[in-house]
Amino acid sequence: MKLYYSPGACSLASHIVLRELGLPFEAEYVSLPRKTTRSGADYHAINPKGYVPALELDEGGILTEGPAILQYLADRVPSAGLAPANGTLERYRLQEWLAFISSEIHKPFGPALHQEYAEPEREAARRQIARRLDYTERALAGRDYLLGDRFTVADAYLYTVLRWTGAAGIDLGRWPALAAYRERIGARPAVVAARAAEKLR
Repeated sequence: MKLYYSPGACSLASHIVLRELGLPFEAEYVSLPRKTTRSGADYHAINPKGYVPALELDEGGILTEGPAILQYLADRVPSAGLAPANGTLERYRLQEWLAFISSEIHKPFGPALHQEYAEPEREAARRQIARRLDYTERALAGRDYLLGDRFTVADAYLYTVLRWTGAAGIDLGRWPALAAYRERIGARPAVVAARAAEKLR
């Protein structure tokens, strides 16, 4: 497999999961402004959507969209327990979290982070993120991970977007459970290795 990534972007979640599972893979850097890969390929020819992640599959073809890639990877090694079994209520709880993180937390970081948006739009995005973090803080009360006592692909995704709070001007100290969660996930060996490979602090 080959993961197309940009350092610190949402593709970090897929990178973490690949390392958690111990699956063999290549990682190819993508310049998002130029839409080219490190090898000089036109990234739009690989993923016409133009953003990361994209996963080149061993059997051929490209899979896109972070939540789909995360579940695909978890299902490659079901014994690792990074996703509950298909057809169980817990699997739907995982999908519920992936959808929530994608649409309600990840998406508003776009305007919160990028200078081309006017400040009123950026502040509105920060307020929306804060409301969603309020909910997530309450959901994490008394548990180590989103689904309870075990790490799943949803935790890799939430950790990835929580890394963006400082750059967006959001002080995670307002949510002590989330701040502790980010530190706890960040200390996992696979997370440390993925950050090191992407040259992230």
